[in-house]
Amino acid sequence: MAKKEIDYKDIGFKSGLEIHQQLDTHKLFCNCPSVLRSDKPDFNVTRKLHAIAGESGKIDIAAAYQASKDIEFVYQGHKDTTCLVEIDEEPPHRINQEALRIALRIALLLNCKIQPISQIMRKTVIDGSNTSGFQRTVMIARDGYIETSQGKVGIDALFLEEDSARPSPRTEAEKAENKQIVYRIDRLGIPLVEIATAPDIKNPKQAKEVALQIGDVLRSCKVKRGLGTIRQDVNMSIKGGKRVEIKGMQDMDIFLDVLEKEIERQKGLLSQGKKMKKEVRNALKNGSTEFLRPMPGAARMYPETDLPLLKIHRDLINSLKKDLPKLRSEEKKILEKRGLNKDMIKILFKQDKLKEFKELLSIIDNPQLIAKVLLMYPKEVAKREEISMKKVEKKLNQDVLSFILESLKNKKISENDIKLVFKKILNGENMEKAIEIEKVDVKDIENKIRNIIKSKPGLTENAYMGLVMKEFKGKVNGKQAMKTIKKYI
Repeated sequence: MAKKEIDYKDIGFKSGLEIHQQLDTHKLFCNCPSVLRSDKPDFNVTRKLHAIAGESGKIDIAAAYQASKDIEFVYQGHKDTTCLVEIDEEPPHRINQEALRIALRIALLLNCKIQPISQIMRKTVIDGSNTSGFQRTVMIARDGYIETSQGKVGIDALFLEEDSARPSPRTEAEKAENKQIVYRIDRLGIPLVEIATAPDIKNPKQAKEVALQIGDVLRSCKVKRGLGTIRQDVNMSIKGGKRVEIKGMQDMDIFLDVLEKEIERQKGLLSQGKKMKKEVRNALKNGSTEFLRPMPGAARMYPETDLPLLKIHRDLINSLKKDLPKLRSEEKKILEKRGLNKDMIKILFKQDKLKEFKELLSIIDNPQLIAKVLLMYPKEVAKREEISMKKVEKKLNQDVLSFILESLKNKKISENDIKLVFKKILNGENMEKAIEIEKVDVKDIENKIRNIIKSKPGLTENAYMGLVMKEFKGKVNGKQAMKTIKKYI
């Protein structure tokens, strides 16, 4: 039986997104590096956190819920990458200016209005993920928008805030006891932008489109990449129900499934006459959701007393407007026009090597060659020489590739010599020595190829090519060698 189509307008579907993205800078309120550690920590700090009233004089419902659990928190840190700010023993430093500039660029790309003066706020968080019991956050911009295939979706606000500590894995027994949680504070303080859309989203497909578009904007700026660097939440409700915030929606493979199942869950509760409450739920891999905690409210916000007002000057905004990055979707179109195929472009973005590509392209304006030098040739040489890609990438770094391309430009080597130069560098030769290529006489090449074929009749073209390349140790032109092989088979 075919699945019945949902009339999203009829059920009063309303949705908005909250996207949190780490920025690739030092920490937001100190100068510690934003690196995650896997080695043994140098020290532990043990604390209990208590709920306090926000600016309104009331204790937030979510904070009260967490406080009722009476959990002890252990914070693990390292002496060389953790400072007193992170363990709440020293006031925060001035806000990281690089992070501020990145946040402003993102805001401008989302057509937002920049806040000229903002108050840095404290947001009560006592689940243990902040050593202080609060998270610092500041509104950078508001009232933006993006265009989608189903109409405009507003951007209510963009915040710059500090990331939380990361919990260490717990056994099922430890979870059941639920009296102590261990956190690593290496992630605490990494700058985040939080982007909150307006509840303009009409259906799950539009929600996914919005998420992908905002992701495109973020990846065009200096943000961290990889697992855990972006977190995405969806707020949604239907007619007669209550707003639910679904955490963990960054997996786009289950995105639509989670929203559709949550709609069915809420419809089921309403049909049974059960009272619904505003709550935070977690997305599961099977597309269902589970309860996490009550929905927090405005009662958890109060001003940060250790920092002055954040003032953003018009001159800074104007200078950033002149140097806004292109979106990845725009970059892809440019690369396609320059002749790169879609697979090559996909690899270029997946490996996050667009910046390196552009730098090498400034040496030799040949996009196909640069793509091969950056993405294909190192992999081929690594496989042939049985060397790990980690070692290859370390030895064939950007400076080495630039030197090789400069040598090609100055006709010290030919394009066909590049893989041989790679091989020589990987085998320990310095760059100057590696570009000294011994030239082989064309007649000598032809005679030796003819003799190889005579001595081993009946092989395939590729088999002969392997023997030829072994004989000449990569010093011959592959195309010319194959042409000669075909001539004598």
